[in-house]
Amino acid sequence: MFSFLGVPVDAAYHVVSGFTGILTPVLGGLAAVAAIIALTMAVRLLLVPLSLRALRGQLVQARLAPQLQALRQRYGRQPERLQREMSALYRREGTSLFAGFTPLLLQWPFLSVMYLLFRSPQVGGTPNTLLSHDLLGVPLGMHWLSGAGPASLQGAVFLGVFALLAGLCWLSARLGRLMAAQATGASAAPAGGAGLLVRALPYLTVVIAAFAPLAAGIYLVTSLAWSLAERRLYWKRLDRSQHRPRNPQPEVPSGAAQLP
Repeated sequence: MFSFLGVPVDAAYHVVSGFTGILTPVLGGLAAVAAIIALTMAVRLLLVPLSLRALRGQLVQARLAPQLQALRQRYGRQPERLQREMSALYRREGTSLFAGFTPLLLQWPFLSVMYLLFRSPQVGGTPNTLLSHDLLGVPLGMHWLSGAGPASLQGAVFLGVFALLAGLCWLSARLGRLMAAQATGASAAPAGGAGLLVRALPYLTVVIAAFAPLAAGIYLVTSLAWSLAERRLYWKRLDRSQHRPRNPQPEVPSGAAQLP
């Protein structure tokens, strides 16, 4: 475990453990799973301002991509002139090169704490008792390729988690392409090998879950589902604002006299 994250991981551990104890009389064996989901959603809720800033920055970057490409083609052999022109473009648009990246970077410590909590066998020098709970008979600390193996009932639980993750990854990637295409007015999918890489990258989460404990897989499903819902709601709000008339005409009552 990263030493500088030890204290927040310990704090998160006590929160989840306490919440598990509260939920156990109601949910029984599913209390720990519910506590993982609840804490993940609570953290993602706190990070909403950063997530929205990142989404806005990513859409601005997608919208400016054709102009940036044109500048690179025009001033590719003049690095200093290219930098000045790009900086001027960002200033005119009221954004920066790192507008979509910096908010994501600021979220990293919080999300890392969550992930480390649900994959670490020990927290604060003592066993992570959260991993001794189970989901449908599968311990939360178990890995996909351990125990009875991938072809067992336990393996089926993991495969269900992987299927959920893959579906969420596909929906998230599709929504991202639609949002980028709307921002640029053209298809955002690159061609050739770059296009294959872009389409494959979202599924890296499934690969991570395949080598992580079940508890970390549940966290990844919850976090990815939250991100997808967040992006979807933001896109719908953005779409409504773009189609809303700027100067709507007041309605004329049906019985009102018409001016000549």
